[in-house]
Formats: sequence, C-alpha cells, structure tokens
Amino acid sequence: MEDSYPSRRLYRKKRNQGKRAFRKLAIYIGMAFFICGILLMSVFAITGLAYVKEAPALNPKLLNSPQSSTIYDMNNKKIRDIAGEEYRKTVPLDQVPKKVQNAFLSVEDNRFWDHHGIDFKRVAGAVKANVTEGFGTEGGSTITQQLVKMSFLSPEKTIERKVQEAYLALKLERQYTKKEILEMYLNKVYFGEGAYGIATAAEVYFGKSVKDLNISEAALLAGLPQRPSGYNPFKFPELAENRRNTVLSLMEKHGYISEKEKKEAQSISVAKQLTKKERKPAYNSFTDQVIEELKEKGIDEKALFTQGLQIYTTLDPKAQEFTEKVLTTNEYIDYPDDQFKAGVVLLDTKTGEIRAIGGNRHSEDKDIQRGFNYATHLKRQPGSTAKPIMAYGPAIETLKWSTHEQIKDEAIELNGKVFKNWNNRFHGNVSMRTALQWSYNIPAIKAMQAVGAEEARKFAGKLGIELDEVFPAYAIGGFKDGISPLELAGAYAAFGNEGVFNEPHTVRKIVYPNGKEKNLQPKPVRAMSDYTAYMITDMLKTVVTEGTGQMADIPGLPLAGKTGTNELPDDIYGSGVTDAWFAGYTTRYAAAVWTGYDKITQESYVRTEDSHNAKLIFKHIMSEVSEGIETPDFTMPSSVEKVSIGNRVELFVKGTAPKRAPVKFNKPVKRNKVENKSTEEAETQNENKQEENQEQEIEQEKKKGTDPNEDKQDNKPPDTNKPENPGAEKPGQDNKQPGENNNNQNEHQGDSGNNKGGGEENNGNNDKGNPGNQPPGNKDGPPSGGAGGSGGSDGKPPGQSPPPKKESENGDQAYLKRDCNGVLPLQSRFLAGFLAQPDKTP
Repeated sequence: MEDSYPSRRLYRKKRNQGKRAFRKLAIYIGMAFFICGILLMSVFAITGLAYVKEAPALNPKLLNSPQSSTIYDMNNKKIRDIAGEEYRKTVPLDQVPKKVQNAFLSVEDNRFWDHHGIDFKRVAGAVKANVTEGFGTEGGSTITQQLVKMSFLSPEKTIERKVQEAYLALKLERQYTKKEILEMYLNKVYFGEGAYGIATAAEVYFGKSVKDLNISEAALLAGLPQRPSGYNPFKFPELAENRRNTVLSLMEKHGYISEKEKKEAQSISVAKQLTKKERKPAYNSFTDQVIEELKEKGIDEKALFTQGLQIYTTLDPKAQEFTEKVLTTNEYIDYPDDQFKAGVVLLDTKTGEIRAIGGNRHSEDKDIQRGFNYATHLKRQPGSTAKPIMAYGPAIETLKWSTHEQIKDEAIELNGKVFKNWNNRFHGNVSMRTALQWSYNIPAIKAMQAVGAEEARKFAGKLGIELDEVFPAYAIGGFKDGISPLELAGAYAAFGNEGVFNEPHTVRKIVYPNGKEKNLQPKPVRAMSDYTAYMITDMLKTVVTEGTGQMADIPGLPLAGKTGTNELPDDIYGSGVTDAWFAGYTTRYAAAVWTGYDKITQESYVRTEDSHNAKLIFKHIMSEVSEGIETPDFTMPSSVEKVSIGNRVELFVKGTAPKRAPVKFNKPVKRNKVENKSTEEAETQNENKQEENQEQEIEQEKKKGTDPNEDKQDNKPPDTNKPENPGAEKPGQDNKQPGENNNNQNEHQGDSGNNKGGGEENNGNNDKGNPGNQPPGNKDGPPSGGAGGSGGSDGKPPGQSPPPKKESENGDQAYLKRDCNGVLPLQSRFLAGFLAQPDKTP
C-alpha cells in the first residue's frame, strides 16, 4: 500500500498536467479562430464598405419610370426601346384592388409590411440553400430589394450586387413609405410580352383594366414576374395555370382568400381568360434575334425589359429596311402566292456582324414580336450549298487538292445506297472546279470519302455547323436535321474572310445603368488555311459567272456563291423542288437566302419558275448594300500558286503543282556540233508534233461526246416517259456543258437522281430515318435560257445571264483519275503534253 501510494499520486499529477496542457491548447486554438474570425470579418467589412461606397444614388426618376432597354444601331444611333410607350402605363396604388396587391405579397414578400427592407428570416433560408446547392440557387430578396435591383443595379448574381442591393433597400425604406414602394414595384415589374407594370399586363393578357381583374387573373399575373417567358400563358398555358394555382394556394395559406375562393379560381381555364393584343414595333426580325442572343449570353428577358440596358447592336437600318421591302412587296420579286416563305441573313464578311435579317415575307407577320423567324429558326436541308463545307473545303484543307483535281463522275453505290447526278448521266473525269461549277453530286461524295467523314464533320464544326454524325449524303446537303440561313451565312463568310470564322452576332456590347460595360463580341477563330478559303472562293466565283449561279451574278462586283435545292418527295408529282437556297459573299458582305413553303403538298411546293427567287433576292439585296462603296476583289495568298492548264487557270497549294521536266543539254563535241544541233531540233519538233496530235485526238473525242480516257461511256438516252426536270437553270443552245453534246442539251434541267424536280436537289426526307442508307436526290443544273423566274421587269435582274465558258477537256479528262475510295493511276499521256507546255499563268 505504501509502495503504491506515491505511484498513484504521481499518476494523478501527470493526468492533471495533461488536462492542463489540453486546456491550454484548446485556448490557443480558440484564440486563433477568434483572431481569424475577427480578421475575416474585418475583410468582409472592408470589402462591404467598399461595395457600399460604390453603390449608385437613389435616383427618384429611375424609381418612378419603367426601365425599358434601348437598342442602338451600328452607328450608335437609337433605334427604339424594346417596349414602346404604349407598354408603359402606370396606375396609383389606390386603384389596384386589395386582392391584386395580396396576390403579389403572398408569393413575393409575405412579411413586406413588417420588415425594414431586408427579411432576415428569408435571407437565412436562402443562405442555407446557396451553401448546400450552390451560390445563386435561391434568393431572399424582398419587394424593396427587387425594386432596387430593377432600378439601379445589374442583373448579375455577384456578392457586390447583393451587398449594394441590401444597403440600398435599407436606405430606400427610410426615404419612402411602404405604400410608395409597393406602388413603384407594381408599376415597374415585368410581366412578359413586353408589358411593364400591372396596368399594362392587365390589358395585354386580359384586355381589361386592373381594377376589373378577378382573383384568378390577379394570381396569374402575380406568378409571372419570377419567369416571364417560362410562364407565358400564350405559349405555355399549362405551366402558367400550374403557377397560378400555386399562387392561389399561397394566398389561401396566408389568409388572403378562403378555401372556397381558392377552389373556384383554380377551376377557371387560363386559356379561356386570355385576350391577345398585337404590337407593331420596328425591325422585329432583327430585335427578336437580339433578345435571343442576349438570353444565350446570360441576360434574361426580365432584365432586358426592366434593367434599362443600353444595347449596342450591329444593325444597318438601311439594309434592314431594304431587305424587308424585298421580302414583303412584289416591287422586286413576283412571288407566286402568300404562302411562299423566305428567310434572309446579311452580315459583314470580315466581322460576322449581322447587318439585316429578313425573317418573314408578310408584313402582318413581321410585326408580331417573337414570331417564327425563317432566317434564324428555320431548319432545312441545305442542298448543294453544303458541298464547299462538307466535301471540297475539307479536301483542299486536308489533302491539298488543287482546283484541277480530277474526280471520276460515275455511278456509285455505298451501303446499299445508289447515288446519281441530276440527269442520270455521268461525265467521266472532271476537275473539282467543273464539278462544283455544275454541281455534280458524285464528285462531291467522292471528295468527302477521300477526306473521311470525321474530318468533314470537324471542318463543318469550325464553321459553326455542329453535326453529331456524317453520312455520304451529307456531302450533297442531305443533313438529318438541317440548318438555318443564319448558320449558312456564317459558314460562307469564313471562306470570304481568308478562313477566319466569326460567329454571326447582333450585339456588340451592353451598358448597365451604373455605367458598367460588357463586351459581347465573339473572338475570331481560324477555321481553315488561307489557301483553302481562297481556292473555294475562286471556284465559287466560277459558279456565279459560268455555272448554276449565273442569275445571282452582279456585273462589276467580285462575287462568289452557290445554289442549292432539295427534290420533291416521291408522293408529290410535278416540276419543282421543296427548298431553294443561295449563299454567297463579297469581301464586304455575306448573305444566305432560303425560299420554300412551311409544308410540302401537291398544291404547295416551289415550282420551276419560282426556284430562282432565292438567287434574285440575294442579287437585289447584295446590289443595294454594295452600291456606292468600293468592294475589292479577293486577294490570293502567298500559299497559293496559279498554273495554266489549257485555257483555264487553276490553283494549287504552293509546293504541290506538277514540276516541269528540266531541259537536258548534251555537252557538245566540236566535231559533231552541227549534227547534234540538227538532232536536238528534230526531237523538239517531234515533241511539239506529238503534243498537237494529242490535243487533236482529245478534241475529236470531245466532239463525239465521249470520254477519251474511258473505253466505255454511258450514253444511255434519257427516259422520255418521265416528266421534264424543270427546277434548274437551263443553258442556252450554245451553252454545252463539259463532256456533253448538243443532243443531250435538253437533259440539263436539274441535278437529281430522277427527273421529278429541278435545281440541285437533295431528297432530305428519305435521309431522316437512316441518313446513311437512303438515296439522295440532290439537284443542280445550269441556268435556263429565258426562264427568269420572277425577274425580267424594269429595274429587276435579268432572267438570263451570259452563257458559260467552255472549259478545256484537255485538263479535265486526263490529269488524275480517281475511283470511289482514292487514287487511280496517273495519266502519263497528259503529263507528257502538260510538262512540255510553257507557263501561261496570267
């Protein structure tokens, strides 16, 4: 016992020392946390004070008037407010029924009459939600804070804005009464459909005064400010009715109405209560796109109608007015009927800034805000306008093909799918330029095959055309889902901008009421090499001057462009197409035009005589905007070199052009000097004679209408039992296409696998189910003689352009031959003659 006692005491002593050490450590840790807390609070306080110091003043003018955002054009001149004056009605609070006031208080701020600008209980709940679910998940704003935000602050969800919002709310409550604050809020809040304030909303949605609103209508309006577009009763009546019922339940919960009143109000159909009121502001096609674009950038519609933003756009008012005039009147185009639709996008080639949007042909439709826009909302298959994007552009970029690259135009079958040209004829070896000029289908498909579907998909993606998958039909525009004129114009502009892609956009910047600016211009992106852009452009210039796009040609204006059409479904019999496109550009402007009908029926499809309207619309608009300004030609980059082949100048990526055979000189021997000289001259004369014989042979083959490089050419006569293919532009009698004789002239009427319709056709309907295994019908024919569509009257574009130049068959028929999957043997006979020719590059 005595021995153990000292040990027990020592044990207790050591245990007490441990406790004391732990307590001391806990104290130190607590002091450290306390000091850190003080420092952190000091930092927050200092930061908060800085935010408060930068808070704007309480401007009574901004509090008492609705803050409509203002749109400015490309020259920074005011165009219009997003909401007109007729949508800015105000009403005193004593003329707003109590049931209407209570509807808003029940859903927005039930403790409005009790707090002093900030509802701390609501803030605590919002903080918890933001911590657990992420910042910005839930707001704790009172009606006073919402009024402050609408009047003075930006809509961005930042700590700075929340601090300033709380500070100004407390300050506002000290300067104004609760009734004044509620009145200002009800007259400023945005309800969708361009309606500010409760008085305007009552007229827009119900066609009545605010004092005549019933409980159901009041609850519907009270539910809109949270998501004006999402709960829009005109567009989403079921969602709006669910939201209204939620508000009615809250009104009953807080004692504003009885359960009986709630059930009676909930039993009323929202759709039956509504009364649509139309608006007629200016430039709707353009301003609608402005609103859509800002929403994509994170600026919601509510902010646009309540924050008083200054929106600086890319609009050219003169171009917009002329575009609308071309579409909505018959002054320039004789449109076939009122159901014929059109969509146009005009943009700056260098910047991607949209100058004008023609969203609808009918003036009464274009005056309806947020209606269907055929320039931006439409999704249709682009037909042959896709060939530079899906086939030839990728081939030049990836494989460095020249514009003279030889591709064998022949019948092919891929994955059980038969591809044909528009006239069921084939042309043997043709150059890439010729294939694009006359919009032959097979060469485009082979070009995409040589590149690979994945490379073609990536190339299109860099031009703003995102595709999930690519099949052979995509080379000729047989897209599964289609694209809009907006997307097509943006892609073509990159070819005219030396391969640099700018996302088409309508907004340059926005300025908030507090003076802060936000730049919204997208950054330029290198989409392709400059040689690809220039070589595609040069071939597309040939399309306009000598090929299928001659009707869009503008004398004196350096212009590149491409036509595109889609053939009629099998159950529609007639001469025409479903869609007619034209996309083109100069160094200053790019534009894409679509024409067609909403629904294709036996009575409504694009007739042959109307399939040219897309080209004529383009021509009128491009002529107008190019008038009086200098438009330089496209500049050939140093990465491209020219080579004369026959009577055509072709383009090669630098370093890929064929090299000429060096001239060999034997060292002269004195005793045989005269003899050697005679031998050399004889050999030179022999080579020249062989070259002349070769050219004569090819010319004779050409006159016979056969391919000199093919033992057998398909000269099967056309099926005379089928109706004439009407949609394409027919050449005159002297406009013989390469590889064809005059006897086949009548067959050049379209670009289809059968002779149902005209133009460069693509049977998009057959591709939707399985895009890789359905036969396309892409059509593209040469210009018709005298079939001027809607042109021909005074002041209108002529219906017939000059005949296309004949391209030498020497180069087209004997350079490089290709099969479905790649390269065929080199034609030595052509090279022997070609290498001996002097360089005739102009």
